[in-house]
Amino acid sequence: MKQDDETQQGRSWLDRRAFLTQAGTGMGCIALACLLAEEAEAQQRASASPVAPKPPMFRAKAKRVVQIFCPGAVSHIDTFEYKPELIKRHGQQLTGEKVVTFQGTNGSIMKSPWSWKQYGQSGKWVTELFPHLSTCVDDMAFVHSLTAKSNTHGPAMLQMSTGFILDGFPSMGAWVTYALGTENQNLPAFVAIPDPRGMPPNGPNNWTAGFLPAAYQGTGFNTDTPISNLNSPKGSTPQQEKALRKYLNSLNQQFADRNPGHSDLMARVATYELAARMQLSAPEVTDISKESAETLHFYGADSANQLKAGYARNCILTRRLLERGVRFIQLYCGAHASQVDGLLNWDAHKTLKDDYERHAPIMDQPTAALLKDLKRRGMLEDTLILWTTEFGRMPTHQQGSEGRDHNPNGFTCWMAGAGVKGGTTYGATDELGYKAVENVSVIADFHATALQIMGLEHTKLTYYHDGIDRRLTDVSGSVIKSILA
Repeated sequence: MKQDDETQQGRSWLDRRAFLTQAGTGMGCIALACLLAEEAEAQQRASASPVAPKPPMFRAKAKRVVQIFCPGAVSHIDTFEYKPELIKRHGQQLTGEKVVTFQGTNGSIMKSPWSWKQYGQSGKWVTELFPHLSTCVDDMAFVHSLTAKSNTHGPAMLQMSTGFILDGFPSMGAWVTYALGTENQNLPAFVAIPDPRGMPPNGPNNWTAGFLPAAYQGTGFNTDTPISNLNSPKGSTPQQEKALRKYLNSLNQQFADRNPGHSDLMARVATYELAARMQLSAPEVTDISKESAETLHFYGADSANQLKAGYARNCILTRRLLERGVRFIQLYCGAHASQVDGLLNWDAHKTLKDDYERHAPIMDQPTAALLKDLKRRGMLEDTLILWTTEFGRMPTHQQGSEGRDHNPNGFTCWMAGAGVKGGTTYGATDELGYKAVENVSVIADFHATALQIMGLEHTKLTYYHDGIDRRLTDVSGSVIKSILA
């Protein structure tokens, strides 16, 4: 009987009328299923926050990123890359190719004003400027062979922040937030923490969303300067604001019901709703008064040096934001340029020794404390720390001064934390520190490596804009595999 039934069913498919009837019904069901799926997906996009958590492309080592940025171009040969040849050839003229630098004529080769020592099991050489950070070298991976496209602070800072030397491109934090969203819907997904001395060169262009949706741009604030426009206007009561938000929500919901899938407007609504939630969350996270005296002292927030204390408070704020699920944080140690070179940031053209002995104590203890605090809380295991600057400095002194000029041909940045093989060194500049010669790297390599640790393939993280699939690493970039754990 079963065989006869199957035979009869097979014969029915040979009947043209039965075949067209059943096939037509099936195609209609497929079309209906597709329409319903598209509508459900559109409604989901419309109702979801643009920064709702999203899965990585593959298994990620890190959940969060802190990019510590030192504007002004930190001298690699006075901080993290030891060059004994500078001591041997101190006072001699630089021979070989003609060197053109940012501010003109160079003087003779100048040794570092500070002594060097090896630290940790890795035996990493670090200058005496950093007695606290030097104790963390076994958690760090140094890249000594980075090169930049510009020898001017503004464009070079943009390249380190966005991958490009021109304005208008999304920052690394915006790309990461676009790809992964955030775990906390009551705080910004991407936070930029300016230095107590002021905004960095380029200002908010360092944390811009560029051509990505505005929801992915960074929000700038620190412990001294709260989020702008977050407080209620004078004369407004909590009851009035609650009633107003309720009325706006009803209007928004009516529009959503009439226009399912209108995700652009609903994304904007989600942004305004985030601002309302931040009125409660942001004051709590920026209030470090409840931190213990031991913690404040550990970071240096009780220092008599007010600039150091201010930066230390920002480091504590960074840890508090990470604890609450913020995805990406830019933390600045140094501000914009001033009429006196090297006064507000690391741009030591004239008085290298005086400038760095002013800046290094501000950065050293608080930054080391942040690393150690995250480690003892078990958070360094899934937090990626990037220490960055825009380019390096020359091995010579500038004519008529005791400072160093700009050098985009070789400089140092480092990583620490999740996914990083601590105690490692990659690449090197020549014996004087003038030019990268071993495993020469570009900033796109550094970015690609950071994205890899976050579970993102840099060539596949794209956004269509002006007829091209744009990406953070443009058309270059290779993961530096030897520094990955």
